Amino acid sequence: MNKLGIIDRKKTAFILVDVQEKFMPVINNIDKVIANSNILIKSAEILQIPLIATEQYPKGLGKTVDAINLPEKKAPIEKVCFSCFDSEEFSRKVKELKIESIVLFGIEAHVCILQTSLAALKNNLDVYVVSDAVSSRTPENKAIAIDRMHQSGVFIVSTEMLLFQLLKKAGTEEFRQISKLIK
Repeated sequence: MNKLGIIDRKKTAFILVDVQEKFMPVINNIDKVIANSNILIKSAEILQIPLIATEQYPKGLGKTVDAINLPEKKAPIEKVCFSCFDSEEFSRKVKELKIESIVLFGIEAHVCILQTSLAALKNNLDVYVVSDAVSSRTPENKAIAIDRMHQSGVFIVSTEMLLFQLLKKAGTEEFRQISKLIK
């Protein structure tokens, strides 16, 4: 595993976790999570990084919110388990991609994000959790989750930190496109 957290976009997938209708009224700072999630989704497209989206029990919690700009061809993987890796479809998709790193964003930090990050580590993947694109119902639960993931070896990043690390340099068309997204 990568001790320095140097991410290679050719060996990475972005994972949007459970940004669903029933969570909206109860998640702390949800507007920021949605805004940064949309920046990450668009950046994945620009940088040609695979994107996987999930929905936790959509019959009860609703579908991914309309404010999330998922590409039309990206139907979320439905799951009932908290760790995305406990979904056979999700695990199969990750294996097919032959990646070394995942970037997690969405909700809830102390449940699905935490359990998915730990399972990814167990599967020898490097994990990057985008701190300003995850949340929980309470700020305390998010803070504890971020701390817990960091203790386990997850790299905690911000949206901009991650994107500039993936870009590596200015002056490219990708840089110009992504710069417009984060201003």
